[in-house]
Amino acid sequence: MKTIAKTMMILALTAATADTLKAEQHEAPSPMDAKKEKKFEYNNERFADLQMLRYKVEGFENLTLKQKTFIYYLQEAALYGRDILFDQNGKYNLRIRKMLEDVYVNYQGDRESKNFKALETYLKRMWFSNGIHHHYGSEKFVPEFTRKWLQDCAVCSDEIADVIFNPGVLQKRVNLAEGEDLVKTSASNYYENVTQREAEEFYAKQKAEGDSLHPVMYGMNSRLVKTKNGTIIEKKWTINGLYGNAIKKIVENLELARPFAEDEQQQKVIDLLISYYKTGDLKTFDQYSIAWVENTAPLVDFVNGFIECYGDPLGLKCSWESIVNFKDIEATKRTETLSANAQWFEDHSPVAPEFKKEKVKGITAKVIKAAILAGDLYPSTAIGINLPNSDWVRAEHGSKSVTIGNLTDAYNQAAKGNGMLQEFAYGKEEIALIEKYGDLTDDLHTDLHECLGHGSGKLLEGVDGDSLKAYGSTIEEARADLFALYYLADPKLVELGLLPNAEAYKASYIAQMQNGLLTQLVRINLGNNIEEAHMRNRALIARWAFEHGKKDNVMELVKRDGKTFVKINDYSKLRHLFGELLAEIQRVKSTGDFKGAQTLVETYGVKIDPELHREILDRYAKLNIAPYKGFINPVYTAVRDNDGNITDVKISYTEGYAEQMLRYSKDYATLPLVNE
Repeated sequence: MKTIAKTMMILALTAATADTLKAEQHEAPSPMDAKKEKKFEYNNERFADLQMLRYKVEGFENLTLKQKTFIYYLQEAALYGRDILFDQNGKYNLRIRKMLEDVYVNYQGDRESKNFKALETYLKRMWFSNGIHHHYGSEKFVPEFTRKWLQDCAVCSDEIADVIFNPGVLQKRVNLAEGEDLVKTSASNYYENVTQREAEEFYAKQKAEGDSLHPVMYGMNSRLVKTKNGTIIEKKWTINGLYGNAIKKIVENLELARPFAEDEQQQKVIDLLISYYKTGDLKTFDQYSIAWVENTAPLVDFVNGFIECYGDPLGLKCSWESIVNFKDIEATKRTETLSANAQWFEDHSPVAPEFKKEKVKGITAKVIKAAILAGDLYPSTAIGINLPNSDWVRAEHGSKSVTIGNLTDAYNQAAKGNGMLQEFAYGKEEIALIEKYGDLTDDLHTDLHECLGHGSGKLLEGVDGDSLKAYGSTIEEARADLFALYYLADPKLVELGLLPNAEAYKASYIAQMQNGLLTQLVRINLGNNIEEAHMRNRALIARWAFEHGKKDNVMELVKRDGKTFVKINDYSKLRHLFGELLAEIQRVKSTGDFKGAQTLVETYGVKIDPELHREILDRYAKLNIAPYKGFINPVYTAVRDNDGNITDVKISYTEGYAEQMLRYSKDYATLPLVNE
């Protein structure tokens, strides 16, 4: 399994149900800036289980014209990839989106009727999830409008109607249930007419015949298809292959961006990315990844391509995503301190010596401001990224780690005063610790997770990075989280000036255990198991630590007035438990121990106590908080002279959610409704 870079400590106590870790503490604003801050509305509309937010791109106006122009073309390249993700998430998604948008825009009946309002909510959910399955839980949406009403309003075949309305058709976008054929039972559009066994055998053969020292990420940019004559082939996503029309527009805008790159190395990065898009050659992608990770000088940076593998139950195929960003220079001082001491953290890790890196290479870390989000990073997004995902590239050339400061800031601002902390914290001591240190420790958790956690440890020689299969994502996220948790309590952070004292880390431990045992359950429908990799990770860590700490009463679940709370009795021993589990998780990763991964995840990360689940849902419902949050992008407008040259780029935050989505569907539509 490739290293998974996204992390979301969702539902941490201090930020309710947002995908939270707190924002970087910026310099105190001037009175004028404070005035502007009050006018910016972070919260926007709410529907279903979703709250839409806006994020500020503070400092964009102060960039040079060259940097603004670079960002402008890069964000155009980002937006042109939108249709790719919709199709990757399900082969019917583009057809359904087009049909529903037509009804939404052109409906002449009562737009306040129950059916129409239900369609509006369904469509907004579909936009949010880039398809008809929940963005986090992967289950198919249940429409509250009727089949007959829809077929009266639109040209809707029985095949499409069954996909929407029949609960037995394409139930889950990603199925990770043990013992099932994960390929055949997943609705994601990465495989066609092949079984899980056939897919695994196909790529096992490629790996056996390939370079064992510098293996490419087999299968990451293709759909695996069994033809009518029974031959299994890859249909690659390239400028002349699948998704070619979208990739052509992406490449055009990368070419327009190239002259405005900040240095020659960044131009080389763009050239290699374009070459990869044209050829689909995975060795070229590795060359691009190396050039990208080594290009650390520019202020402006971007990710664009097939990156993360969460949408594929086998963890091979990568969903399309993009983020354009620039460095927060002041906030980056914190992450640079960590990266400068990366070797110390590796050397003092509690994992076995044979699983440690002898020499940590090329870890660069920064806090960034997102300028645009796209593909699998929009509207729901990560708050931290560590790339590239290739294990050997990371080992030999290093990685880039980022914390997305303006997004964590938006989550923080939007979550103020929602009552989550008071409802689920055990007592006054816990509340005080969270209020005093929660922001800081959440930031540091993200930094440690992304900057050092994902970059730590090594695979033993000959171990396949994909050997953990469907459990790989969960294990990798647990490994990075445990690294962060273990070191948050280390005196080294106080010594480096990153924490004010030896008590501050406790805020993060409270949030971790509370979230893993209790509050993240609000994201799951009653009766369901935990499916999503990040949630499985958090449950695994919390439940393993709880069970293994029982004999020493490290923590307990306390009932008070019919409510369950987590009470930590011994923070030092809890840290020791995190270290023990980190050592075991690293062993599993380093040795490719599939059975070990399976046992850990299935034992601690999947099942839910139904009585506890019902209690948490009931308590949460009374707070009236949306459990998921996502973003509306700002709008960039190029100001041009009579010759067409860009003279300025303006940024606006006034576009509404539906307005943005309909504009994207019109202006950035690139693909046919059926892609074969």
